[in-house]
Amino acid sequence: MATALCSTGNCRRLAGHRGKHNNYPVEAWGFLEEKDAKKVNKAGYATPRGGSKGAYQNHVNRNSRVIIPYEKLPDVELDNYADGYVIRLFPDDYFASAGQPKAEFVNNPDAPEVGKNAFVLYRSHDAYERLPPLKSWKIRGLEKDGIPVSSRNRGAVDTGHYVLRMPKADALRLANSSGPPQGIFAPEYAEAEVNYLAKTMLTWLTVHTNGSPYCSTQALHVKAILDAERLLEDEKHRHLGMIRNGHTCCPLCLRIIDYCQLHNMVTFADTIGLDNAGAQVTGATRSTEANLFHLVPLVYASLQHQPLSIGWGHATCNTLLGQRRCYSLAELQDMDIKVATLSDGEVLTFGWMSENGRMIRGPYGATWVMLSDDMTSEEWQGVTIAHPTTPGDELLPREDIEAAAETAKDADTE
Repeated sequence: MATALCSTGNCRRLAGHRGKHNNYPVEAWGFLEEKDAKKVNKAGYATPRGGSKGAYQNHVNRNSRVIIPYEKLPDVELDNYADGYVIRLFPDDYFASAGQPKAEFVNNPDAPEVGKNAFVLYRSHDAYERLPPLKSWKIRGLEKDGIPVSSRNRGAVDTGHYVLRMPKADALRLANSSGPPQGIFAPEYAEAEVNYLAKTMLTWLTVHTNGSPYCSTQALHVKAILDAERLLEDEKHRHLGMIRNGHTCCPLCLRIIDYCQLHNMVTFADTIGLDNAGAQVTGATRSTEANLFHLVPLVYASLQHQPLSIGWGHATCNTLLGQRRCYSLAELQDMDIKVATLSDGEVLTFGWMSENGRMIRGPYGATWVMLSDDMTSEEWQGVTIAHPTTPGDELLPREDIEAAAETAKDADTE
C-alpha cells in the first residue's frame, strides 16, 4: 500500500500526523545518519564564486536574496528571484569621474538606484581613491526596527550605499572589509519549494548508492513526496543518467556511485587528464569523491538548480566537465547524430554527438567533451595538421581534412 501524504493544502507530512502542517518537512529524511543529513542539507546552501571579496553570503539557503552584477542585467529575468535581489555596481560602472555619476544613472527611473536596489562595491584602494563615494553616501548596514543588527535575519532592512572589500595595498593602505554581505551568487538561487524537492531527490539518490546502509522502506516518506510531484518515474532517471540498474550513478561517467564515495576524500590519481593532480590535492582539500552534480551548468540566464537537473557525481567528473551541459547517452541517441572514424576508406561509427557538437558519448560510457571552440575561418587559414595514421609524414592540407570529413558523413548516411 502506498504511503499517503497529508491532504491539507500542500502539507507533505504523512497522513494522520500530529502538530502543525508543513510544506517542507525535513522529517522525511530523518532516518539518515548525521553525516548524510549534513551532506543533503549542505546541497541546499549557496556557495559563492568569489566569496566574501564579492560581498556574497556563504552557507545560507538558496532561497535568499541574490546579487545581480550590473553587467549581467541584460541576461537575467529579475522576476525569477522571488526572494529579492540587489544590483552590484563597481565604481567604474557608476562614475564618469570623481564625484560625477554617469548620465545613465541621473534622472533615469529605469536605472539601478544606489542605496535602494543597488550598491557600489569597492575592491581596491586605487578605485576608492580615483572614484570615491559621494559625500552623502554611507557604508551599507542592516537595521531591524531602526536598530543596527549584524545579520540578515527576517525583517532586517538594508541601509547605506557602498561596501568595502579592499585588501592591504601597503603599510598605509590597510585591508578594509566594511559593510555586511549583500546576497548570494544568483545562478545558485532556488525557491524554497524547488530547494526542498532537490534535497528530497538527493536523499533518494543517497539511499540508492551502492552499499548504502539504508533500505527502501526507510525512504517511503521520501518516495511519496517525489511520487506526488511525478519526479520519481524510473524512465526519467534512466534518460537523464542519474540511476542505472536501480543504483545511483555519476551522470558523466555513468559509473555506479558507492556509498563510501559520499564521504571519502577525493584523489585525482586515477583520473584521465588529471594524472599528476593527486600529489597536489590529496590532504589539501575537504572535497569528497562524490558531490552535488549539476547536469546543466548554473548560469545567469536561467535557474538550473532543479530536482531533475542534479545528482551525486564524482568530483573528478565535475572538474572535467566544467561549465558544460552533461548530456545523457539517451539524450544524444535521441538527437541521432553519429560520429565515426575513417581509416583506409572504412567508416566506423563509435558514438553519438550533441547537436551543438560539445559532447560525444560511446555506447558503454566513454565520454568526450569539447575543450575549445573552433577558430574563425580567418584564424584557420594556413593551418595544417599531421596525418593521424602516418606520424612523421608530410602535413595534411586543411582542404584535404575537410574533404575526408565530408566523405565520412556521406558514407555513414548511406
